[in-house]
Amino acid sequence: MGRKKRAKIEFRFYEVPQGERCLALLGEKWIMVYGKSDKYLHFHNLFEVGYCRNGEGHLILGEKTCNYESGMFSAIPANYPHTTISYQENFWEYIFFDMEEVLSQIYPGNPSRVRQTLDIVNKRADLFYEDEQAEMAQIIKSIMEEMRDKKPYYNETTANLLRAFVLLLIRIQEHRTADSRFVRGEDRAALKSINPAIEFVDRNYSENVKIAELALSCSMSETHFRRVFEDVINMSPIDYLNLVRIQNACRIMNTTEHSMEVVASECGFTNFSTFNRNFRKFLNTSPYQWKKNRENYESKLLNYNISAIRGW
Repeated sequence: MGRKKRAKIEFRFYEVPQGERCLALLGEKWIMVYGKSDKYLHFHNLFEVGYCRNGEGHLILGEKTCNYESGMFSAIPANYPHTTISYQENFWEYIFFDMEEVLSQIYPGNPSRVRQTLDIVNKRADLFYEDEQAEMAQIIKSIMEEMRDKKPYYNETTANLLRAFVLLLIRIQEHRTADSRFVRGEDRAALKSINPAIEFVDRNYSENVKIAELALSCSMSETHFRRVFEDVINMSPIDYLNLVRIQNACRIMNTTEHSMEVVASECGFTNFSTFNRNFRKFLNTSPYQWKKNRENYESKLLNYNISAIRGW
């Protein structure tokens, strides 16, 4: 019998807009038919909270299928494979935020407590009924309204609401035993095994990262690590590292007037030619052309997800 074919997993990179506390995907543009199938999972670099305003369908969390309906909300950690499937138009709204940054605000100067708590909130993804977790649901809706209206002091209010939401989530997760229905099989186990490398890249992409360091972070030999990483992500470790660097380069170019040489250096490229070559590889254009094209600013960058599936 041949080896079971893996589900395709797509990496999506989101960036919190400069000066804001979260990325909010709101409004009628998010009324759509969601998903392809449970064979097309994705994961991303930020913590996701979704609220279903109208509709019904299935939320795939690893290997678990959850039925959802209007008035439910989801809480999905970074690097957690999932997808949403609906058969008619649904209306979801989302916020994305950096969980570690929020925890650092809750526990300032206490990195060990931050890491310990991060392990708790990253343990599982969940789908909640609004009437069962009314306080959390109200906080989520309040954050969305703050981000929608952007009245004076909305950033400060949003920061406080995010901390309140996270503390409630910690309380729930600490008092729940691990649900065996959420234990994912071979694919999730493999992705979990390389999570330390993914997190290492997120933190250190601007440095001279060695593949041997990534392998060590996962307690693997370099050869085995390369095999597992490419098998799961369908992308070599060095390509993934350069993808993250290029995404961050776009963010810097979009928010500063730094020269291309400075952007390349800040994102970990040792010379401009390597930066230019990788930029063309992932975005099919040069950094200068990308910078001049006004369509690349604001929402297009946030909506432009580079797939980690070869051939896309």
